Amino acid sequence: MSDIAAEESVAFVRKEDAEHLPPPTRQSGAVGWLQANLFSSVGNSVLTILLLVVIFLVVWGLIDWAIVHAVWTGEDRQACLGPEVGACWAYVRVKFWSFIYGRYPFDERWRVNLTLLLFLAGFVPLLIPKIPYKRETVFYLLIVFPIIAFILLTGKLGLQPVRTSEWGGLMLTLVVAIVGITGSLPLGILLALGRRSKMPIVRYFCIGFIEILRGVPMVAVLFMANVMLPLFLPPGTNFDRLLRALVGVTLFASAYMAEIVRGGLQAIPRGQYEAAAALGFGYWKTMRLIVLPQALKIVIPGIVNNFIGLFKDTTLVVFVGLFDLLGMVQVSLDDQYWATPHTAATGFVFAAMIYWVFCFSMSRYSQFMERRLNTGHKR
Repeated sequence: MSDIAAEESVAFVRKEDAEHLPPPTRQSGAVGWLQANLFSSVGNSVLTILLLVVIFLVVWGLIDWAIVHAVWTGEDRQACLGPEVGACWAYVRVKFWSFIYGRYPFDERWRVNLTLLLFLAGFVPLLIPKIPYKRETVFYLLIVFPIIAFILLTGKLGLQPVRTSEWGGLMLTLVVAIVGITGSLPLGILLALGRRSKMPIVRYFCIGFIEILRGVPMVAVLFMANVMLPLFLPPGTNFDRLLRALVGVTLFASAYMAEIVRGGLQAIPRGQYEAAAALGFGYWKTMRLIVLPQALKIVIPGIVNNFIGLFKDTTLVVFVGLFDLLGMVQVSLDDQYWATPHTAATGFVFAAMIYWVFCFSMSRYSQFMERRLNTGHKR
């Protein structure tokens, strides 16, 4: 008995939980992530090292050209000539305002700035979910703002007239992109609904419209809108060249938008339609309250992808005599005062950065909306 008591006296019984220790650094944190994703095997390690070397060479070469050996000030091409000269940002600084406004009269550019402020006054609150009065904001952007913008930019009601042929630069890019995006979405929805319609005339008309527009390049659509569209108008009717381009861009983008929306409509289960019919909803009420909200939420990535493509396709209006941002960069290259080996590359890099900012912003906002509208329908 004494031996048993001695053994019990030295026995250890834990009365509380042991301290939780962190996992090994090789399995968690930055080191664990690198080991699991980049250095998990010999082949992956070699490939990672090679890619890092390539990225370093490319990034360092770009930094060296765009920053280290770049020319930031100067009045003519002499500043950007030399054996070790990089980007000629002095040229961009001199041509900057023409890249933004095109040939718009200098004394009237305040009208462009005011138009942009009025647009942002309605557009920014529309993007922020917590700000109320969304219907009033949409009414302002779709009805009130276009009238005000038309008066300001063209010069109605006593303002100095400015022809659309003088519009250009980033201003024209935004005009074409905003009108194309705003017009293509509702038109694309109607075409998608029409393609699924049970009325043969409506269905075949929408199918023909979509397939014809998707089967030709956008340049051809712009040429057709510029040359053939006036033929359908009464003789003597003056149809503005910019308006022709806006019609062509909107119709072209709507054909692609229709197929994107149709994909979302086909993803809606049949039970949603049956539930709407059980509630006594008609066709349009079913689409407006039940089907379209779900379908459009599903195809947000496709819609934004179409918007991004449309924003970049605005560069094609140069083929019908309209000079957007990229068109103004190309026109500026004819200036012999800035003819250097690095002028063209600098101008195109500047335009690429502006396009990237706008496209990246649209992409990030679409991801934000996807996360916000995610209601847990995961498979």
